[in-house]
Amino acid sequence: MPRIPFDLDERELRFEAVRAQGAGGQNVNKVSNAVMLRFDVHASSLPEALKARLLARRDQRIGGDGVVTIKAQEHRSLPRNRSAALERLRELIDAAALLPRRRIATAPTRASRERRLVDKARKGEVKAKRGRVDDA
Repeated sequence: MPRIPFDLDERELRFEAVRAQGAGGQNVNKVSNAVMLRFDVHASSLPEALKARLLARRDQRIGGDGVVTIKAQEHRSLPRNRSAALERLRELIDAAALLPRRRIATAPTRASRERRLVDKARKGEVKAKRGRVDDA
């Protein structure tokens, strides 16, 4: 399938270390191992067509201001969460870069046209038989 080529410039990404949610023992209260990744689509160096396709997606991670926010907290280390967030951003952009295959219109086959007409006649007969029953 055709796709829009793009290069993701890592200087356009903003990473922020935040505290992870959920249970985690004593360590969770001391360290900020979760990562919040922010990516401004409007200010990015992505192709204009890809920006438009990305902003048109109905995804809760894309805010109304065009900033993609991804939080990664599944790993215990900051570098692994950072790479997980980056991977999710790449998947999101890659999904928007994938162009749908162009549909080629085809004519119905002769057999399918004949089947349609036979079925149409049969249904017409069934409907014609409906109605009042005369007791004459």
